[in-house]
Amino acid sequence: MSISNAIIRIANLRLRTFIGFNPDEMQKQQDVVINIEIHYPADKAYAEDDVDKALNYKTITKQVIGHVEDGRFLLLEKLVADVLDIASAHPWTEYASVTIDKPHALRFADSVSLTLQWQKEPE
Repeated sequence: MSISNAIIRIANLRLRTFIGFNPDEMQKQQDVVINIEIHYPADKAYAEDDVDKALNYKTITKQVIGHVEDGRFLLLEKLVADVLDIASAHPWTEYASVTIDKPHALRFADSVSLTLQWQKEPE
């Protein structure tokens, strides 16, 4: 049986951080909404039903939470790139995508979002 890579989706992780370069943004934390997608080969995990052979999304999520909540970011680009680094760090990861929304960043918009993607280079 041929099964494609597993796709882990962490949806709508709501956190607060210092994001922005305007004086009020540097003094007050703002909400951000994070969506992460990670692709990895899960054939050994499902074939053997072995936790140690699965990518641990709880560990990744805890790292993201710590980094975002403890950080200060001038640009959304920096925040997204940092989270993408965390999402793509595991050696099994073949592809990762991170989108972060900054709700109410613009007066007449629900949010502003930015997406960055990473893909493992072919060997």
